[in-house]
Order: sequence, then structure tokens, then C-alpha cells
Amino acid sequence: MSGTWCFDSKSGVVRLVEKPKGKVLVYIPSNEVITSYEILETILLSLGWERYYGGEPDLFQFHQRSSIHLISIPKDFTKFKSIHMYDIVIKNRNMFRVIDK
Repeated sequence: MSGTWCFDSKSGVVRLVEKPKGKVLVYIPSNEVITSYEILETILLSLGWERYYGGEPDLFQFHQRSSIHLISIPKDFTKFKSIHMYDIVIKNRNMFRVIDK
């Protein structure tokens, strides 16, 4: 269990307030949680996205020839946050969703 112990001065009770557990990206057709960029890239390629190599050196980027959309995600998977997940969801309607861990 992780969290912070908080003291309620009115009741005199100490309780554990758990930390938010974060979010995960889920590929809806297989209900698969995206746990690595290898998995994500395979799915994005199957959905018609292509790697874009002309951008920032610290980002992985994907584009679709049929649209102006560009997905940019940090190369370090530990920095893959909910804002990046929601960007993928918006640009791939009905294919991904973001849920609590």
C-alpha cells in the first residue's frame, strides 16, 4: 500500500490516503494494456500510422499520410503520461481508451 498518512484533527483519527495509481492506455479490440513502445508501434503501424523521423531527437513520432495528424511521444517510456495517451485516443477514435491502473 502506498500513500500518505493524514491526521484528522477534528476526529483524532489517522488514516491512509492512497496516491493516485496513474493511467494506462488500452487497445480496445484486444483489450490489451500498452506496456511498451514495441507493442504500441506494432498497433499504430497496423492502423496505418508510419514512423516519422524528421522531428525532435527525444521523441518517437508517427504520422498518417491521409491526415495532418502527428503523434509525438517521449522516447523514455517512463515519461509516457496521460496527455500522450489521450492524444493517441483522440487521433484513433474507438481504438484506444485510457483507464485508471
